[in-house]
Amino acid sequence: MSAKVSLKGGAWRVVARHQIGALVATAVDFGTMIALVHAGLSPVAGTAIGATCGATANFTMGRHWIFPADTPARVHRQITRYAIVSAASLGLNTLGEFVMHDVLRMQYVVARLIVAVLVSLAWNYPLHRAWVFASRAHEA
Repeated sequence: MSAKVSLKGGAWRVVARHQIGALVATAVDFGTMIALVHAGLSPVAGTAIGATCGATANFTMGRHWIFPADTPARVHRQITRYAIVSAASLGLNTLGEFVMHDVLRMQYVVARLIVAVLVSLAWNYPLHRAWVFASRAHEA
């Protein structure tokens, strides 16, 4: 999965935009999770709902700013691919929260932060770059 990033401004700008987008999406994700936990929901349920909200924000930024789409017609393919990657990410984040918080008794926000960074670097970014928002020339 080594798709070349051929956006104006070079690959380093794409990585920078991805990181900024990830921070914004994480703020939505964590803010939702923390608010829900404070309202009485479990950390695991809050993680699932927060991750869904963060994923929605991230897709919008990914399509329009991080990896700009070349045609409007590709949105359906991108939504489908993003949903697959995001569903697996949701599962990984929720499982990680369960293991670190419920099993290992780690504080829930610290656990979520550790898991979120690992999932983002090892799963989300590589698949967004190479598959979800890949240019037509590099799609599998």
